Parts: sequence; C-alpha cells; structure tokens
Amino acid sequence: MQGYIKLYRKLMDSPVWDDPNYLKLWMFCLMKATHKEREVLVGNQIITLEPGQFVTGRKSLTEELNKGMKPKHKQSEISWWRYLNNLEKWQMLNIKKTNKYSIVTISKWVDYQENEQQLNNKRTSNEHQMNINKNVKNVKNDKELFSSSNEQEFAEVFQFYQLNLQKGVSESPYNTELITQWFDEWGQDLLMASMKVAAKAEAKGVKMVEGILKNWKEAGVKTLEDARKYETDFKAKKTNNTIPFKPKRVKEAEDNGYNYGF
Repeated sequence: MQGYIKLYRKLMDSPVWDDPNYLKLWMFCLMKATHKEREVLVGNQIITLEPGQFVTGRKSLTEELNKGMKPKHKQSEISWWRYLNNLEKWQMLNIKKTNKYSIVTISKWVDYQENEQQLNNKRTSNEHQMNINKNVKNVKNDKELFSSSNEQEFAEVFQFYQLNLQKGVSESPYNTELITQWFDEWGQDLLMASMKVAAKAEAKGVKMVEGILKNWKEAGVKTLEDARKYETDFKAKKTNNTIPFKPKRVKEAEDNGYNYGF
C-alpha cells in the first residue's frame, strides 16, 4: 500500500481519540479508501469505487483489524462492526450495505484529502517547470543569442529531452551545451525529430541523438521530409538488408503505418 493520508489536529477533540479501537478503525478506514476512481473485483462482480471509498465486510474487517494484535486486545466481529456503525452515526462516514459486501464512503473526503493531493501534484509540476526554466535561463545567460521566440522553442526541446531521454541519466552541463549547439545548427523541428527517434528506440542521454544527427548531416538532411525519408529508408534496409532497396519499399513502409512521431 502506497501514498499517504492527511490528519487534522481536531481529531483530538473527537470521541475517536479517547478509544484506541476507534482510533485504529478510523486510521484503517482512511488508509483503505481509494484516492482515485478505480474498479475492484468482488466475487464475480466489478465495482467502481469513487475517491474516499473502499469495500469491506464483517469478516474481512475483523481479520484485517485483529491481524498482529495480542489475543487479549482482539475484538469480536460484532464489536468491530458496531464501532464502524458508530462512526457512521457520528457522520464520519456512511455505509452502503448489501448481503455480500459493504461500500464505506469517508465523509468530506474531497475537502480533507483529495484537494491536498491535487495541490501537491500541481506543486510538483510547477517545480519541474521551474527547473526547466532555470536551465534555459542559464543557457541564455551563457550564450546571449536567444530571442523570446527562440527561448520558448529551446525550452520545449529541453523539456522533451528531460522527460524522455534524461531519465536515469545524471544531468551534465556538457549535455546541455551539446543540445544548445544542436539547436543553433538544426533548429527546433529537426532537433526535436532526432530526439523522438531516440526516444522511440528507448535510448537515454545524448549519444544516440548525436549519432542520428551525424548520419543526417552526412546524408544531406535539411528538412523534416528529408529526415522522414532517411529514417524510412534506414528502416527498410535494416529490415531486409539482402534485398536491393527500391523506392517502392518506402511506400510500403509508409502504407504499413511506420511512424517516427515527427
């Protein structure tokens, strides 16, 4: 089980705080509740759970809560179920009961749990964008050659590199400098295209991008169309290098849906 839950100090003013069994049950409910919509299989039935819900039953609830407890601290099935129903009376949750299972819904889940998670997700995204902007700014300060439009284009290229090629590779000023040089030489479209070819091959770092650009340069690639034709030809030759390449095979490759993503 992963993730976290959020607790408020006003829990200490609740009757739950004064009884260890109620407190354990409440913590259990918060940690069992799903943070996002998902489907679960109960018997032969698929149930869709909304954020703040979980499925339980008298027997399964008792087994999970008594697990690891000393015999003298274990509670009966009747007791645990009575505690859960009392939480419903205190409007901390509600229980939808069937003859096979029950769906428990935590009250005000969105107010006390989900909004905080959404805030953290947004914070993580903003921090990531700030790091990208910082790298772009550093390059701009070093080179002092970017117009505002070029700066935005370079940011898009560098972000693609970070998200798709840098994972698992330590950040290096040398790599940033290389990408800057390639951007100056090839422009946004062709540099992005070379990175997409490398990402499709699940390559990491800049080595494969460097090799792709070297091959394109030797082949006289100047436009995206040139790059597409080169990669299509390369794919066809690699697939069957014993048959002389003919223009017809390029069309066949395109008709078969081969796509480099640019």
